[in-house]
Amino acid sequence: MSYDFTKIPLDRIERVGQISMLYSDMFTVSWLLGRYCNYKCSYCWAHGRADKPDHRPTELCLYTIDEIKKQARARGFNSFHFSLSGGEPTLHPGYLEILEMLSDDMGNYTSIHMTTNLSRGFKWFGNYVDKAIKFDRASITASLHREYVKDKSVFANKLLFLKRYGIKITINMVMVPQVFDELYDIAKYFYDKGLNVTLKPQSDPHASYIVKGYTDDQLAILHNGMPQSDGPKPTMQVELMDDTGFKWYMDQAERFNAFNFNCFKGWKCSSGYRSIIIREPCGSIKRSYSCIDGPLGNIETGFKLFDEPKECISPSCVSSADSKIPKRKKDSTLELWRMND
Repeated sequence: MSYDFTKIPLDRIERVGQISMLYSDMFTVSWLLGRYCNYKCSYCWAHGRADKPDHRPTELCLYTIDEIKKQARARGFNSFHFSLSGGEPTLHPGYLEILEMLSDDMGNYTSIHMTTNLSRGFKWFGNYVDKAIKFDRASITASLHREYVKDKSVFANKLLFLKRYGIKITINMVMVPQVFDELYDIAKYFYDKGLNVTLKPQSDPHASYIVKGYTDDQLAILHNGMPQSDGPKPTMQVELMDDTGFKWYMDQAERFNAFNFNCFKGWKCSSGYRSIIIREPCGSIKRSYSCIDGPLGNIETGFKLFDEPKECISPSCVSSADSKIPKRKKDSTLELWRMND
């Protein structure tokens, strides 16, 4: 690997952001479609899943998409990224209909992302491909749960099938410290097949900090192991600028937590202005997952975006969906973004 993420002077960083947001008119939506999941992993948080379907009606989801685009465009954003998750999002009965609507109005650019346990069969994913290839970019994070994946080859073949159609793939693995070596061997099986793997540190039930128990060697792997790539070089998705104006890069915001680089209280953040999250079962619409701010509204009753970026008041920002939203340190004179670059 030619890039050492440990060299980034994190204590001197003044601005961070997803590159696609720093240099375009991208508005991002992270949408938790429901907590319903067909898996019951031993390490899953109690609030992270539900045994029974809890999805909002598809018609309401489609209406919400229209309202998101209306408000985003009023603020100058006409490119969109929709990240759909759960629970298990593919169990939403209107999932493919939602994709169809998104592809009917893509603005300047539209990308879609899905986090899935990949339990659906090849037929379902064939129908997914028919919808996904219409977008400017489509990507999947496949969460691998060793308690349910008994045959790695079936899991791999589904992803290789999707990759052949241009779907960007990464496998998400929570690296539980007690079985780290076993999980790393599984991750290497997929990485050696040319599939990107995200080695995700395990966090506490409130997603506030990384659990204890990692050795120095394991932390080193979390810091630099298995960089995302589409070829021989790492693919950088996040830009960090230091106090001299020098630009540094990370392949993905998930790596922030491995460095405990997730405290942005006091920074000016564009979440709530050019990004939102929608979460269940409460249906709240907020600026970010980690934010302690009051909600912007509710999927049932409506919402209103901020009229400008606002200061972060939350003690930590542990979701990668939050960390990658453009933000700058308090009193920094750096631009939050520059759309015309």
